[in-house]
Amino acid sequence: MLLKTFGWSFAVTALGLVAAVFYGGWTAFGLVAILAILEISLSFDNAVVNAGILKKMNAFWQKIFLTVGVLIAVFGMRLVFPVVIVAISAKMGPIEAVDLALNNKDRYQQLVTDAHPAIAAFGGMFLLMIFLDFIFEDRDIQWLRWIERPLAKLGKVDMLSVCIALVVLLITSFTFATHAHQHGGTHVDKAQTVLIAGIAGLITYMVVGGLSGYFEDKLEEEEEREHEEEEQAARSGKQKSAIVLAGQAAFFMFLYLEVLDASFSFDGVIGAFAITNDIVLMALGLGIGAMYVRSLTVYLVRQGTLDDYVYLEHGAHYAIGALAVILMVTIQHEINEVITGLVGVVLIAWSFLSSVRRNRALAAAGEGSDEKAEVSSGV
Repeated sequence: MLLKTFGWSFAVTALGLVAAVFYGGWTAFGLVAILAILEISLSFDNAVVNAGILKKMNAFWQKIFLTVGVLIAVFGMRLVFPVVIVAISAKMGPIEAVDLALNNKDRYQQLVTDAHPAIAAFGGMFLLMIFLDFIFEDRDIQWLRWIERPLAKLGKVDMLSVCIALVVLLITSFTFATHAHQHGGTHVDKAQTVLIAGIAGLITYMVVGGLSGYFEDKLEEEEEREHEEEEQAARSGKQKSAIVLAGQAAFFMFLYLEVLDASFSFDGVIGAFAITNDIVLMALGLGIGAMYVRSLTVYLVRQGTLDDYVYLEHGAHYAIGALAVILMVTIQHEINEVITGLVGVVLIAWSFLSSVRRNRALAAAGEGSDEKAEVSSGV
């Protein structure tokens, strides 16, 4: 099972490390290995959240996620995306941007760094919306009840998460503008860039998330009807429309996963420049890391880990909230990637241990005492 799920990751790791040695010797080998570890540590929470969505898909779409999705994640976000950012921000053609990335690495790094406020605002708002929609939802299983119970009541207010996200964006852009003005006003335009990029992130979340949710709800309705009308649907051909609908639902959930992965990858791409500004080594290292995140996602789904350790999803969403805040803060202040990675790891480890305690308490209390056992789990 382990080899079947992680086989491609092991193969990509071997090929990537060999390619690194041929490209830049053993120094390049070490840099690629470090970048891969950085990507995995920063994106573990991504795997947990992905698993929560992926478990709703059938085997075909899970395979698409591991093949086509990986190509998008590795080549699109880790290789093409930084070049596109440079091309747009420097108002140059894609060929010129690639030439700059390969032959003038310091200038390339500077241009990507200059584009960081827009990248951080877009990714920060997208991730913040994921966290807010999770925390404001009234759910049967609650991890940190003293926080989640009152917030679930507040969540009954329509559009509350959107309002909070917009307030955060306004405060961030205003603070950034004030900061720039105090330093001679040379970067005041970036405040507007932050605002526009943040709104774009919010719109992207609402469109992609809304469509995936809509088709998911439609799919559930069809599945309920299917049991009652199976014979009639088969005769009249309506069964085909249900299959098409399932495809639509899976497609938009897949699209949502790709945008989610893109938002998670922003901090990894920017953080990689602290290690190297060589675009080839970045693509190799981050690509290997992205492959492991994908495999880990599928492993969590197939093992039913999220069902066994019910607080893991909570921990991952808290890590998303922390990452969203960190991204917004990095618009003005530099934060070490080690801190970013550790925050996510600590929150997920905490939620995992809480899940273990809950399972032990449930086992000790016996069936029929779920509520009592959850209280005694100490969370």
